[in-house]
Amino acid sequence: MVMALLAVVATRAQQPAGSSPIAIHTDDVDRFFRVYDASGGRPSAERLQREYLDEGSVGLTHLARVRNVTGERIAQAIAADPGLYTNARACLPALPRVRARLERTFARLVELYPQAQRPPVTILVSRGRPLAIAGPGDGVQIGLEGMCSATAARVLGADVDDRFVHVIAHEYIHAQQAPVLASTEDLTVLQRSLLEGIAEFVGELISGGISNVAVGPSASGREREIETRFVAAADTRDLSAWVDNTTADDVGQLGYWVGYRVAKAYYRRASDRRAAVGEMIAMTDARAFLAQSGWSPGIVLD
Repeated sequence: MVMALLAVVATRAQQPAGSSPIAIHTDDVDRFFRVYDASGGRPSAERLQREYLDEGSVGLTHLARVRNVTGERIAQAIAADPGLYTNARACLPALPRVRARLERTFARLVELYPQAQRPPVTILVSRGRPLAIAGPGDGVQIGLEGMCSATAARVLGADVDDRFVHVIAHEYIHAQQAPVLASTEDLTVLQRSLLEGIAEFVGELISGGISNVAVGPSASGREREIETRFVAAADTRDLSAWVDNTTADDVGQLGYWVGYRVAKAYYRRASDRRAAVGEMIAMTDARAFLAQSGWSPGIVLD
């Protein structure tokens, strides 16, 4: 069943340019499950390294290098939470449907932003995290097992197809953003929140939805209070209250939500909205962008 499903995806990936402007690779998923099944669901670290990671795609090799993904760490993740990998199979039937929707999503990106870079998207299997990474020149890498987890369903949405499409759209905007910010770790709350919020907003324009679906309801009714705190924290570098802070009890990620609202205000104010998409993606001066957006704490946008 796994092989048959992935064969459909692989066949479509080899179709001529024109069916999709962006390549979507899934060979790593196929190879992982070959190793996994041949080992009865308990592959050794050595076998994962030799037969999976060392034979990996460019995308998998990049992820392994920048996020310290090794055969040992994947083996540890399988031992600690075997259900994470068993449940990942439930997402396999979604991949052909996701591909079809991404073809439309990427066509919309190229329509709105013709100068878009077009690196590939790689769906792979990792150690449970990160769920997804992207950067200028590096393409997008998506962890199948993380994206199929209960945590992902809670934070990113229960519908598997939507989850993949909207997260990949979000990450693909990161692959377009200015390297001066997108590849810098020492960012202010404002800079990081705008990078994420712009990716959320433009991702929604091209895919029809945002990636972090849980944060909006968690912030509803508290717009002015949250955004007043955001203004006070904007130039600090303590991101802990704003991004990368999801827990079992709190979805966090308020920086994504505020940044999205700033981007939406900027877009709505623009006289040329197609040009505004390019301006948002190319943004490097966070303070100037905020001033030009017309945003203020508690602004009504809906």
